[in-house]
Amino acid sequence: MEAFSGRPLSPERHPPVGRPRKGHASRLDLRSAAGQVFLLQVVIVVLLVVAAVVGMVLQAASDALQQGRRESVIAAQAFASAPGVAAALQSRDPSAVLQPWAEAARKRTGMDFVVVLSTKGVRYTYPYPREIGKKFVGAIAPALKGRTVIEQAGGPPLPAGQGTGVQAVVPVTDSRGKVVGLVSAGITVKNAGRLWLPQLPIILASGAVALALAMTGMTLVSRRLRRQTYGLAPVELAQLYEHHDAVLHAVREGVLITGADGRLLLANDEATRLLGLPADVRGRSVGELGLPEPVMGLLSSREEVTDEVRRAGDRLLAVNKRPTYPQGDRGGSVVTLRDTTELAEISGRAEVTRERLKLLYEAGVRIGTTLDVRRTAQELADVAAPQFADLVTVDLLDAVLRGWEPTAEGWRHLRRAAIGGEQRMMPLYPLDEMIAFSPRTPQMRTLQEGRGMLEADLRRSDGWREQDPERARKALEGGLRSLVAVPLRARNVPLGVASFYRTADSPAFEPEDLTFAEELAVRAAVAIDNARRFTREHAMAVALQRSLLPRGQPEQDALEVAWRYLPSEAGVGGDWFDVIPLPGARVALVMGDVVGHGLHAAATMGRLRTAVHNFSTLDLPVDEVLGNLDDLVVRMDNEKNRGDAVDGQEGEAAVTGATCLYAVYDPVAGTCTTARAGHPEPVVVRPDGTVTCLGVPVSAPLGLGGYPFESVEVSLPEGSQLVLYTDGLVENRAHDFDVGMERLRRALSGSGKRTPEETCQAVIDALKPSRPSDDIALLTARTRRFPPSRVAEWDVPPDPALVPSVRARCRETLLEWGLEETGFATELIVSELVTNAIRYGSPPVGVRLLYGRCLICEVSDGSGTSPRMRRAAATDEGGRGLFLVSQFAQRWGTRYTTRGKVIWTEQLLHDGGSAASGPAPVDFLLDQFDLGQFDDAGS
Repeated sequence: MEAFSGRPLSPERHPPVGRPRKGHASRLDLRSAAGQVFLLQVVIVVLLVVAAVVGMVLQAASDALQQGRRESVIAAQAFASAPGVAAALQSRDPSAVLQPWAEAARKRTGMDFVVVLSTKGVRYTYPYPREIGKKFVGAIAPALKGRTVIEQAGGPPLPAGQGTGVQAVVPVTDSRGKVVGLVSAGITVKNAGRLWLPQLPIILASGAVALALAMTGMTLVSRRLRRQTYGLAPVELAQLYEHHDAVLHAVREGVLITGADGRLLLANDEATRLLGLPADVRGRSVGELGLPEPVMGLLSSREEVTDEVRRAGDRLLAVNKRPTYPQGDRGGSVVTLRDTTELAEISGRAEVTRERLKLLYEAGVRIGTTLDVRRTAQELADVAAPQFADLVTVDLLDAVLRGWEPTAEGWRHLRRAAIGGEQRMMPLYPLDEMIAFSPRTPQMRTLQEGRGMLEADLRRSDGWREQDPERARKALEGGLRSLVAVPLRARNVPLGVASFYRTADSPAFEPEDLTFAEELAVRAAVAIDNARRFTREHAMAVALQRSLLPRGQPEQDALEVAWRYLPSEAGVGGDWFDVIPLPGARVALVMGDVVGHGLHAAATMGRLRTAVHNFSTLDLPVDEVLGNLDDLVVRMDNEKNRGDAVDGQEGEAAVTGATCLYAVYDPVAGTCTTARAGHPEPVVVRPDGTVTCLGVPVSAPLGLGGYPFESVEVSLPEGSQLVLYTDGLVENRAHDFDVGMERLRRALSGSGKRTPEETCQAVIDALKPSRPSDDIALLTARTRRFPPSRVAEWDVPPDPALVPSVRARCRETLLEWGLEETGFATELIVSELVTNAIRYGSPPVGVRLLYGRCLICEVSDGSGTSPRMRRAAATDEGGRGLFLVSQFAQRWGTRYTTRGKVIWTEQLLHDGGSAASGPAPVDFLLDQFDLGQFDDAGS
């Protein structure tokens, strides 16, 4: 940037950028470069001065400590060598003799203490008499061997302060050289500091003088720097350079800067391009550059120019010229050049660009309006033709049309998905035809290389003609001339190829057209891929939904059932229904609706349907079934929320919720017990055609938690039809729920004589919307009653001796029903169950036999405990009754009532004959007894 003017900026000029500077010149702004340099110098000098002062202080303290050590040794040795000390140590009372001597020596020598010790380290003297006789604090072992010990240690209080700083311990020897005692002399840290504290003022004064001199020099340097940088901060200086350089070389105007000597100081990129300047123009004379005469004269003169047009070769340049120093006479100028010959071309390109942007906007609006792959491909063809191309074809991988993930193996086989344009009579491959492109065709090359291919003249494209020479010849004769083939890619995965053709009546494609075609293909590919993924997920959800819904009607005697399920246009959802046979010839009807659509709703529905099956196996009351389902939905919601804290899952509803209706019909009593959790109320069509509601109280939907569920028991005449449905049948965008219910009643009126299948079809025909926005599930069940002639029931007194009479009555009943072949197995089952009820249960005990598709045997008692099989030991006399029951019955189990429990068994019948399994051979059963098999454990 130093070449901007050829000279440094004058002090009189203000900086071109930066904030205004106020105040006297001596004031330094710490945000400026000068201020920051000054602050850095101050910190460095202060640190150096502080380091020097600290070093001098530490050195003085060290010297003072060494002096204290020497004085301590001299004092201790002098006292130890004094006459009479050795004799006093050997006297009867050394303290009486030595204490005055030690105190006098301490005061004379300036020591803080002089202590005489025994060879065991016991003090004979001390400044404070109360410390005499105590143990000395310090090392005495080397002194006992005749050596002098110098150390730093603490000790008892002293007149000079707490503890000692430096102490010396020397031995006292008698005339024979034997150590008879020790002498220790020392000075405290406080007194040792007095040796160097007098030097501290001199040290600090020297540091202050050095700091003042350094600050003066730094202030002068910083003022000079401030004047040179105009008080700008380093960031502002860097931005000034970066902005100047960026603007200078980015503008679409040429800039030339010359100095007073006529040399070229700067030429930006645009000036170099317009004038054809060499790369090394900086510093060269203007006359050496070989510029056109009009430009040469302009640069050599000193006159100012404003918007003058000068010719330079085949260009017309609009020129402006100004001096670099308007207020001075130092010369130099700046010239700007603008190429006016490109204005017409630029205007034409702007018009083309505007049309292209308009077309891209139209593509964004029109492409991807549906989630259908073929429709989206056709939208691309319709947008591009005829505004961009005369003819457009879209070929997609067959896997994409099916919703599968595309692979490279399928590139050779593409299916024509769309054709756009007026040239429909061209000899092209028809829609939906599978095309195997050869490797040299532009379509295959663009797939393999992942970039667009431009064929400006198809007559010279051997690869394109190689695909089908006869068809290519006819196309060329029809006027086809130019081709752009671009890949359709999304998530870096190829989906197909879009081919844009122009005829001889239109200009051939250019490289700019290839770029536009790629941009158009990118937008279309995203929409196609979204449609493909929707197709895949919809197929997966449909498959999952079909696998989770009932596939056939279970065998049961209580109801005649028919159903319908219609998914919404948005995809399958969470509507489900079920027909579950229960013990005692009863049947449970379930209808539910999970919030949302897609895989999540279908998966949630599957979990709830499985849970209902499990709860129905336990034969719980209807309100308890809904309560357990509510707890399950709450747990599912909590699990999902914890999973979303780690990573969100696409397509899940914010909160898991569902509605459910659970009804149990008893064909023996003719009653239906129902409870519903936020679900629409079931409708009953009585045999006379009257349409009513069951009057089931509505409870909170599943997933709220903590709310009770109410149930109601209603008696239904035989031939009544129960109609269960989801809200998608009666509620949509066109009308509200009440209107839908009224339409349902009208559709069901007069259905008393219809079959359930006919009723379902009539309701669907009357209420199905043209474009359903929600799933529709419909279940119709017509009630049956067990004939009294096929129900046998009696009470059993709690006396084991009456069990044979129960078997006899059972045998008589089976003879009346023509089931003699099942007599042995049934009598054994009844005998074992009645015996267990009498032995382990409590009154009243009852027996009930039901003859339907199978023979049902029920034994009830007043106890609430459930029997279970266990392994009996070989030496046990009994304990194998339930094992025998399980062998002769197809199924068996326990259900609880308000008065106790019921043990039930089911035996399959064929044409009124024996059970499918038949009675087990006696030898087999005996073998089981010998091995110690299972038994029941009663109450």
